[in-house]
Amino acid sequence: MRLQLDADGLATYLLVGYVRILLTEKTPMAAIGLRSGFHRLVRGLADVLVPPACLGCHVRLDQPDALCGSCWQAVGFIRPPLCDRLGIPLPYGRTGDVLISAAAAADPPAWGRARAAAIYASGSVVAGLIHAIKYADRHDSRRMLAQWLHEAGRELLVDADLIVPVPLTRRRLLVRQFNQSALLAREVSRLSGVPWAPTRLVKIRETRPQVMLSGTARRENLRGAFQVTRRGRSAIAGRKIVLVDDVITTGATAEAATKALIAGGAIRVDVLAVALVTGPDLVPP
Repeated sequence: MRLQLDADGLATYLLVGYVRILLTEKTPMAAIGLRSGFHRLVRGLADVLVPPACLGCHVRLDQPDALCGSCWQAVGFIRPPLCDRLGIPLPYGRTGDVLISAAAAADPPAWGRARAAAIYASGSVVAGLIHAIKYADRHDSRRMLAQWLHEAGRELLVDADLIVPVPLTRRRLLVRQFNQSALLAREVSRLSGVPWAPTRLVKIRETRPQVMLSGTARRENLRGAFQVTRRGRSAIAGRKIVLVDDVITTGATAEAATKALIAGGAIRVDVLAVALVTGPDLVPP
């Protein structure tokens, strides 16, 4: 377990966070009702020893898994009206109507519908949360982010058969030791009751880092990178899938993963992400 120390005692906070992760897992103890009392006791002790802190700026709070008022107000949550296909916010439209943006009409995506909880902007609270869970081993935000995903994706999850995270290659997974999309997918599964399948879709080859690539280069970089496993075909075929990722930038990753799921027999693929890149942070075509 890798811990990053700082003057505020972040290492201790993370250690307690990992204890909390273990206590929230489903175990045989939970099935016979023995977990709840022990959970409350240890969580109470944890809150005394290390008071809950804002997941964005780390100021102390009264409850865990939350943002302070200032950080919460800085989050650009996506609300209707929005494009049904791309999930991008639209300037006008009646709530409840199925709206399609000009971008979606001109270049329809392979997936059916996309939803994201918030706008991704460089230097924002949302960017900080995603960077922390993705690169800094800060998994303490996963429950809050999963709640955002659950709320943003309600209409996708209501009749979904399976939740599938965007996978990493085996080498990348060994280096990073976790897949942030899988962490989020597991939490969304817990909240929604929709089963999740973390091993049915795999990434079969290494790809170049996407950061400096254009939209076209990203799509080419990811072409054929994903595949449904042989065992996964029986789980995917004929199913309605919700594909979970952390960020939709150009949609290249979601597009490639969606095509692999459809080739594996999925009858519908919708995409659900924590954040969506728009505006000045949008990658050029």
